[in-house]
Amino acid sequence: MTTSFARALAGHDAELVRSDGGTARLDVDRWRGAAAGEDAWLIERCRGSTIDLGCGPGRLVEALVARGIETLGVDVSPEAVAQCAGRGVPVLHADVFGELPREGLWSHALLADGNLGIGGDPAALLHRAARIVEPGGTVIVELDPAEPGLWRGEARVRSRDDLTPPFPWACAGPAALPELAAGAGLRAGAHYRGVRQFVELTVLRSHADAGRGCRHRRGPLVPERGAPRGTR
Repeated sequence: MTTSFARALAGHDAELVRSDGGTARLDVDRWRGAAAGEDAWLIERCRGSTIDLGCGPGRLVEALVARGIETLGVDVSPEAVAQCAGRGVPVLHADVFGELPREGLWSHALLADGNLGIGGDPAALLHRAARIVEPGGTVIVELDPAEPGLWRGEARVRSRDDLTPPFPWACAGPAALPELAAGAGLRAGAHYRGVRQFVELTVLRSHADAGRGCRHRRGPLVPERGAPRGTR
């Protein structure tokens, strides 16, 4: 799905078309703009080093860096990485399921803008995010208020007359959260319920468990600002 969202990220009107027939407009203007409105809740929950998984054009990374928070955006899309570099913010061109810098040492991980759907398996993605964050840190996720539970399947992105090939995707509503969080060793904390819905999940695992299976890299927590690195 490297290029599935490329036209949307480039600014074209687009919608997500699910294999069950459901559709959802992609909020391209919000992605490409500056952080604003309900984004403030996400930003205010990040008080230490933060990794934004599926960062898109980088508006949240930009806002956090402006607040003096050490932040890294991660995205598999070359278009997203190029836009982050254009903003001058730290970004890594990588798959969120591949090896990432300083796993187990980040204070916060963000899964905003529907990114809980990455890979089509929210349980696996939350487990992955929990391994990236330090014990006692948080994974901050955006839920789909229109989804009654958990939907998993395939999706395509439609932009004008163009329809991408299908890719695995998922949508998780508030009712699906307790089971998903518990399975990943996360405890639900603060919620935000507005037009969008967010929840802060605390990582419960021990320090001993945190280091198991992780290869920590030495050196800075983030690459140089605006300097994308190789794709995995």
